[in-house]
Formats: sequence, C-alpha cells, structure tokens
Amino acid sequence: MGGQGLVRTLIALLVMAGGAAIAFWLGAGPAAIAIVLAAGLASGALVLRDGPRQPLPPLADETPPSPPSAADLLDAVDEPLLIVRDRRVLLANEAARRLLGEHIEGVDARLAIRHPAAAEALAGAAASRTEIAGIGEPGQQWLMAVSSLPDDSRLVRLSDQSAARAAEQIRADFVANASHELRTPLATLLGFLETLEDEDAAGDPATRTRFLKIMAGEASRMRDLVDDLMSLSRIEADRFTAPREPVALAPLIDEVRRALAHLADARGAKIVVEDEAAGVVVAGDRSQLGQMLNNLISNALKYGREGAPVRVRVARTSEDIVGITIADQGEGIAEEHLPRLTERFYRVDPSRSRQVGGTGLGLAIVKHIVLRHRGLMQIRSVPGEGTEVRVELPVDQGHVTQLSQS
Repeated sequence: MGGQGLVRTLIALLVMAGGAAIAFWLGAGPAAIAIVLAAGLASGALVLRDGPRQPLPPLADETPPSPPSAADLLDAVDEPLLIVRDRRVLLANEAARRLLGEHIEGVDARLAIRHPAAAEALAGAAASRTEIAGIGEPGQQWLMAVSSLPDDSRLVRLSDQSAARAAEQIRADFVANASHELRTPLATLLGFLETLEDEDAAGDPATRTRFLKIMAGEASRMRDLVDDLMSLSRIEADRFTAPREPVALAPLIDEVRRALAHLADARGAKIVVEDEAAGVVVAGDRSQLGQMLNNLISNALKYGREGAPVRVRVARTSEDIVGITIADQGEGIAEEHLPRLTERFYRVDPSRSRQVGGTGLGLAIVKHIVLRHRGLMQIRSVPGEGTEVRVELPVDQGHVTQLSQS
C-alpha cells in the first residue's frame, strides 16, 4: 500500500470511529452503534477500492438546430405571400407560385400581379390594402395587403375574399327577394282598399265580398311569408346545435297527416303512409321535424296530380339511419332545376307557386332543418311521372336499445 493508500485507510478509520463515538455520546443503543460502524466500514471500503471520485465527463457539444429559412416560413402559410424590394419579387411562397405562376420570383411585381390598382399600391411606399380581381379563378375577389419590412423590402399578402363576397351577395339577394315578395301582396291590398273607398264599389255587396276575399288571401300570404322568414331565421341561429330530444316518427307523421287532411280532401287525394320501421326514434327537435314533414307533404299535395295519392314511406336504410321518402305523381321537374330547388325564393314556375300559396322558402327551410339534424336530403324527379324527396336522419341509438330491451 503506497502513501496514498495509507491516507485513505486513515480517513476510513476516522470516519468509522467518529461515527461510533457520536452515536455513543447521544445515548444510542448497541444496534445503532453497530449500524454506524457498518456504514463507516462500507464508506472506507469504497474509498480504498475506488479512490477519489473523478469529475464527470463534460456533456457532448450539441449544436442547436438552425432556425427555418424565410422560404420555409412563407411556404408554411396557405395564403399567397410575396417579398418585394425595388418592385421586384425577391421571394414567393408556394401558394403565390400556384396562383401567379412559378416564374414570378425575380420579375417586376407589377407583372406578377397584373392589376391597375395593385400596380399603384406596389408603386407607393406606404402600407396599403387594395381589393383586386382578375387573378386566379374567374370571379375570385382578393384583398392585397402591403406591409413594410425593416430592410426596406415589402410583404405582400393576398387574401381570398370570394366566400365573404358571395355571402354578402346572398344576403343582399335575400333582402331584395323578401322585400319583393312582401311588396307584391301589400300592393294588392292597398289597391283593393282604394277601390273599396269608391262608393259605387262599396255599395255593391257582391263586389265588396269578392274584393274582401282577395284581400284576405293576400294578407294570409304575407302572414305565411313572415312566418317562414322567422322560422328560417330561428333554424339558422340554431344550426350549430344538434337537437337531442327523442322523437318517435310514427306518431309525428300521423299528426302531420291529420293536420293536412283538409288540403288532401280539397285535392281529392289521400296521404298513404307506409311505415316499415315501426317504433323508430330519432334525436331531434320535434317542432322542426313536424315543420319539415308538413312542408314536404303539403308540397306533394299542391304540385301532385289532383286525385293522385301522396306516399310517405319510412324505412331503415341501416342500423344507424332511417329514411323518410315523400313521393307524388305530378308533372315532375326538369333536371336543370333540381340543384336550385332548395335556394331561397327559387321557383320553377313562379305564377303557379304563388297560385297555390307557396312562399318560395319551403324547401330552403327543409334543407336547413335536415342539416341541423345532421341528415341528408335528396330530390329526384322525372317529368311526367312525379317527384320524390328523400330525407335520411340518424337514429337515436339510446332509445332504440331501450325499446328493444322493453
């Protein structure tokens, strides 16, 4: 054992003896003193065996990852972006290259975005926001925002405004159509009121009765239109909230059938219900589902052939889906009209629609009710044979299980 070994041995003995003395002085029993001695021996053995502890090796030199390049950052954005300096495109992201062409980097920005308003905005030095069109797909509308960067270059961002513009146009058309639909019966009412103010017309009971009947019909038409407008507004307000009320279809269909019995009698027709899914329950809003059935069945009665039956068939298409089909035997609808039937105020034959009391909102309301119930709607029609509307709704599985167990 060398000099270093002797030092280590002395240290171990001192640690062992010192620990035992302290334990004895504190009044510890023989067992505690034995534990201290054992610990001292162990520590001494470690010192004798391993020698002094060596310092831990330094951690490997880890190079931090390099930050993404400007090109990578721009490509991660799904809107067209360009960096422009001295009117030349220094960099364009993938979305911009898809929209304006792969060749735009390095060219004059006014050639990349060919629009007079865009050229004027790019020529100026201040930040700007400009609406432009004529690039991309026909009819697309864009908002070009130009911002200054610290190195005197400029960031050009193109935001597609087509969806927002289309929504604004839909709202404008809706207001215009609703105003027109309300103005027409109102003008009729005012005209007949002015006529009745004439003493000659007012003094003829037959004329007065005929005029009052027409006025009552126009007032009812205005009331129905206002009711449909309010219904559509409520349904759209709730479109993101899925209804959860368990609704049994069979009693609801029977309720609607009885409510429309007077219309069926007037048309000399019958409402024939074929229920092949007895006891089926859907999760829904009972009032809205009743309105949906009322609109579809009444449409079939009004536009079907007089005296021909209207068939309502309920059948499970799968374990999770139930289908409701309403079919008439009317004149049918040409194929080019089918995609637009659920648009607000769209009519295949406006004069006939008004004659039978249609507001032009019935199928639009049905579509929004079906969408709110997470369902599907299909319209099939053959000119000369009739029209069939099919609605598929999710089954309320919880109540199906309860019914099967009861």
